[in-house]
Amino acid sequence: MLFRRIPAWAAGLGAVTLIVCSILLVKDPSGARIATAATQNEGGSDRPIHSLRDFNNALVDLAENVNPTVVTVLTEKVLRVQQSSSPFFNRQFPGFFNEFFQQPQQDREREYRQQGLGSGVVVSQDGYILTNNHVIASADEINVRFIDGKTRTAEVVGADPKTDIAVLKVDADGLPHIALGDSEKLRVGEMVLAIGSPLSPNLAHSVTSGIVSAKGRSNVGLADYEDFIQTDAAINPGNSGGALINLDGELIGINTAIASRSGGYQGIGFAVPSQMAQRVMESLIEHGTVVRGWLGVYIQDIDETLAEAMGIKQNEGALVSDVADEGPGAKAGIQSGDIVVTLDGAKIRSSTQLRNEIAAKSPGSEATFELLRDGDREHVTVILGELPADEVAADVSERLEEKFGFTVTPFSSELATKYQLDRSLDGVVITSVAMAGPAYRANLREGDLIVEINRSSTKDLEEFNEQVRNLKSGSTFLLRVVRQNRSFYVGFRL
Repeated sequence: MLFRRIPAWAAGLGAVTLIVCSILLVKDPSGARIATAATQNEGGSDRPIHSLRDFNNALVDLAENVNPTVVTVLTEKVLRVQQSSSPFFNRQFPGFFNEFFQQPQQDREREYRQQGLGSGVVVSQDGYILTNNHVIASADEINVRFIDGKTRTAEVVGADPKTDIAVLKVDADGLPHIALGDSEKLRVGEMVLAIGSPLSPNLAHSVTSGIVSAKGRSNVGLADYEDFIQTDAAINPGNSGGALINLDGELIGINTAIASRSGGYQGIGFAVPSQMAQRVMESLIEHGTVVRGWLGVYIQDIDETLAEAMGIKQNEGALVSDVADEGPGAKAGIQSGDIVVTLDGAKIRSSTQLRNEIAAKSPGSEATFELLRDGDREHVTVILGELPADEVAADVSERLEEKFGFTVTPFSSELATKYQLDRSLDGVVITSVAMAGPAYRANLREGDLIVEINRSSTKDLEEFNEQVRNLKSGSTFLLRVVRQNRSFYVGFRL
């Protein structure tokens, strides 16, 4: 199974479409309650839907109310390519021009503009717009087109690759905007609508339908923090960042990706829940970055075998495999081997759920845990810390080691001497390579110096980590590596 994001550049993957069922009342984009013509009699009292025409009119009213809040996101990225001043001559007679005419080959830089297409949702009357990070990542220019055909320049307020959410802002006031719904209340089987711009700007504001197939999908490999709504709705290129809407006309998801063997729609789509998107948006607007809570423990899922070996009857909860020294969890008395059963009274079913819940909390806030320890129940209250930078770096390192089988460390004069590398170079050094992993098969070895990712220089470990975090699942990336002062390239697919 191939999991694909909805690409931003040149018609990336697209919107999740979802189906609506009978509705009696819908909300307008500002959240006000509006009775549809199909559900109100002449006296103004609400009545149930009795016909297919009533049902059709209810859907039409819902689409008309919400459609003006969805925008088409148009991006441009400038690519600069070095080209020879005489490409035909040098291609036919390599070296001849320079050797016999004693004239140096003059390269010139050509500029190309790469266009991308996506969708977005206006969530405030003063111009804040939710979309996907991968829609606007690396864009040099971003414009949004509204349903009336007007186009406005958008600025990036902030972006969070870990959830694939970005916030844009246009200079406007009094815009139609959608109310954010509570995705936690969404039920499997519930009918929903999706709106976006599939395939082309000419197809903007396409409305589609589907049902919610599942909730809480994680380990998909699309983002670091995953809690996707799964739908059977058709997702097409350009819909990425578009709106997933419930029957009250509320935003309950940002359409993001599909699972496919063919690369096209096959009935499995994913949307970021509105609750997660809202938390990320508020943090980006307030802080310019996403501030996440930190417990300071390492956790894993409990399968049937682990449960049997530990002598417990359940295979739910999250097992604490290790505890960071001086971290919030250690200070509160959480120990390795504890099983987290509940968080603030809510049942914990997996390590991914616990990780997402902790990250969503503010540093400095209290969190109460129910733990299972040696068969006994314990209750612990923890003052959460803030996710530190080295924890983020550890996530990157773990991603590389797990996916490709190699680890890196900062470049130093000692390592330059050890591995016979030029001390004037910048980059990160590979410290270990798993012999059975993709990195070893691609000819990476201990002591190799990574100096570029996707033709962008990698000066230090911090820059390397940032570049790796921005890589998208399903994409390819190119490493330029130096070994004993000779360079070569290695490619990988995420």
